[in-house]
Amino acid sequence: MTSQDVPRTPRGDSASTRLAYVLTGVLLVALGLVAVLIVSAGADPVTGKPAASTKPAKLSSLVESTTHTRLDQAPADPNPQQATEGWIVRPTKVIALRDAPGGRAFGKVGPNQIGETWLPVIDQREQWTRVLLPSKPNGSTGWLRSAHLKRTFTPYLIRVHLSSMRLELFFEGREMNSWTIGIGEPDTPTPTGRTFVLGSIVDPDQTYSPIILPLGSHSDTLDSFGGGPGTVAIHTWPTTDVLGTASSNGCIRVPQEALNQLTQVPLGTLVLVDQQ
Repeated sequence: MTSQDVPRTPRGDSASTRLAYVLTGVLLVALGLVAVLIVSAGADPVTGKPAASTKPAKLSSLVESTTHTRLDQAPADPNPQQATEGWIVRPTKVIALRDAPGGRAFGKVGPNQIGETWLPVIDQREQWTRVLLPSKPNGSTGWLRSAHLKRTFTPYLIRVHLSSMRLELFFEGREMNSWTIGIGEPDTPTPTGRTFVLGSIVDPDQTYSPIILPLGSHSDTLDSFGGGPGTVAIHTWPTTDVLGTASSNGCIRVPQEALNQLTQVPLGTLVLVDQQ
């Protein structure tokens, strides 16, 4: 080895200086390892505080879509006045609702609430089905895995025209019958858009209708009504003078003949409410 091959020590360098360089390097490596451990533990590398989790939400932590709940992250109905093909589905178990096919879970829905839960199909993408939901806000939708759904068909369609105060019942695309109805007064209007027959119940605490048909929509002005969540329903009334008037709290009042026929339609049947 020649003199040119021998490493030269910088001027002013000493054994203590070189030791300081080594210790500094060791410290930096240690700090880097700590940062890696903090990040891997799900914490902010600067503050050390827990970071927001990126793990999918557990089904048990999701809010269930029912007439009593609100899911503000649910996608809005893109075509609120469009009739469907008549397909309806029922979850076979409690399953996650997603904002797109394979997307983020924002809620869940189960097979029962007011009786069996049947939901109108508004879109289909391979293994995913988009449905209308019974929770607030009105016009909420969600995507469900098709493998966890029972599927059937309803030939019925109910159309409600607010301006003319008429309700029409269709079977296989043909009008079966129509009636003059009562609707919500100006301060508590009947909401427009696509909804559906959510249930069929007998309430022993009231006398205004032998059967009540709750819909998958709610009053836009009343957060609650009569101890419930302000669910809009179809029902009769003790007197017929309410027919042809805007006098209800948002519900649709029909004559007894209409209720007799409407109680024959399957749960999940689409109800289209417009301003005509």
